[in-house]
Amino acid sequence: HVQLAESGGGLVQAGDSLRLSCAVSGRTISSTPMGWFREAPGKEREFLATFSTTDSRTNVAASVEGRFAISRDNTLNTMYLQMNNLKPEDTAVYYCAARDRATFIEFYTMEAGYDYWGHGTQVTVSA
Repeated sequence: HVQLAESGGGLVQAGDSLRLSCAVSGRTISSTPMGWFREAPGKEREFLATFSTTDSRTNVAASVEGRFAISRDNTLNTMYLQMNNLKPEDTAVYYCAARDRATFIEFYTMEAGYDYWGHGTQVTVSA
């Protein structure tokens, strides 16, 4: 049974940093396609970042590139999203996601490509 649990969200001011964590059970993250998404009020869920299924590269959405970074600690079976220079438009519920298995796709950037989701963690950025 795969479970994902996000943590690390909160209320911060513009320009601050946060690191979100996604603790995974029931699956070894080193061999699992995983990603971060967010959903702002009134908007569709948006892809943020994921790992390559073939090497150590990462794929970060253009909207947050240069400010957000994805990483993981395989020994802790935990994935992270480092968010720097936060802006009010980053206010959203942030979700981590995992896929059952990789196929020929190198970067899973679509919501439909994931099978398991956490419950989300709220990030609110004040101006």
